[in-house]
Amino acid sequence: MTTRPAVITALLGLLAAAASAQPTYTREISRILTARCTQCHRAHDIAPFALDTYEAAADFREDIVRVITDRIMPPWKPVPGHGDFRGSLALPDDERAQIVQWVEAGVPYGDDAELPEATAPRGDWVLGDPDLTLEMPEAYQPPRGRDMYRCFVLPTEFEETRFVSAVDILPGDRRYVHHVILYLDTSGEAEALDAKDEEPGYTCFGGPGTSLGGPAALLTNGVSLGGWAPGTRPAHLPDGVAMQLPPKARVVMQVHYYARGGTAPDQTRIGIYFSKAPVERRLLFIPVLPIDLRGRINMTIPAGESDHEVRAEFPVPPLLDAHVVSVFPHMHLLGRQIKADIVSPRGEETPLVYIDNWDFNWQGPYTYVEPVALPAFSRVRLSCRYDNTEGNPRNPNNPLKTVTWGEGTEDEMCLVFLGLTFDRERLR
Repeated sequence: MTTRPAVITALLGLLAAAASAQPTYTREISRILTARCTQCHRAHDIAPFALDTYEAAADFREDIVRVITDRIMPPWKPVPGHGDFRGSLALPDDERAQIVQWVEAGVPYGDDAELPEATAPRGDWVLGDPDLTLEMPEAYQPPRGRDMYRCFVLPTEFEETRFVSAVDILPGDRRYVHHVILYLDTSGEAEALDAKDEEPGYTCFGGPGTSLGGPAALLTNGVSLGGWAPGTRPAHLPDGVAMQLPPKARVVMQVHYYARGGTAPDQTRIGIYFSKAPVERRLLFIPVLPIDLRGRINMTIPAGESDHEVRAEFPVPPLLDAHVVSVFPHMHLLGRQIKADIVSPRGEETPLVYIDNWDFNWQGPYTYVEPVALPAFSRVRLSCRYDNTEGNPRNPNNPLKTVTWGEGTEDEMCLVFLGLTFDRERLR
């Protein structure tokens, strides 16, 4: 016969086990938030509030449960199984369940002894202080109510070639900066264009305006330092791979402003991190976009189409076997899905990336855990799908209109940048 003290002991044991299984902030939730959320939810970053303290997490508990239940947050867009990427912010189901349990239990704090080690403050830069910071020499205020492309020339003073492992871009005013592309100029043409314009920088719709601007710049590695769009988070390249910064190069920072509801001065900054490991291959950026047989960009999205597809292909020439290190898909506000694959000469498919719920506010480069082989004679196949109807709440056009390729916010793009290395290149 079981004695009363034994029953009480068993019950106390069950209660203790249940208490230890109950998620607490100090033991589980703080670690989840640090790994998945605080890259953006920190002071002076893209998120509207920080989540780096217990008080903040408790205050915003209802919002947190709502956005993770609706799978709005964290903003990790690639569909699983279509590319294996570094630094995934995707929230596993078990972590999602722990957050919900924690909130339902009344957001228990836990034991201070179980808190993770405090991370060092990173300041404005996610990756820590850059090796080189470049800034617009003076603020520029874009015009209200229309698209403006403005180029700002930022000189470097290095006498030798430097190799870049990562670049971070901090918009001065995130409300009006639509995107940023970093071109390089070693000819002095950009400085001459800047000198002719009385305002800060110079107007540069379609590219930097130099002899290697526009599509030529894309195809000759003119976009050597990448770019930024809403949602982009910086990351270091794998060891042995880097972007090349030539001696005395001028970084030409093209900023696309879209000050629709108002305007204010902007002074965007660039943080450059040099490679600390020996570099074997350069990272080159190759665009895949819809080009017709005459070499012209060709895409049209009719008004009223709810699922219009645009396709593009890039054939890999002989002897240019490569590996894809990163992929950067890009569309505008009508975009709904974007998908890129490699098709081998035998017809075998290798997925590169697939985003089935495109959101212009969350985009950027995705770096593979292991670079993806891109053999000669294979093809990169790109598919973009658009909703150009009144049912698309992001549609900027009222009344509806046929939309074509363009750099304006109300235009569209079907584009993926491949950051790749060529197998036959050896810098050491």
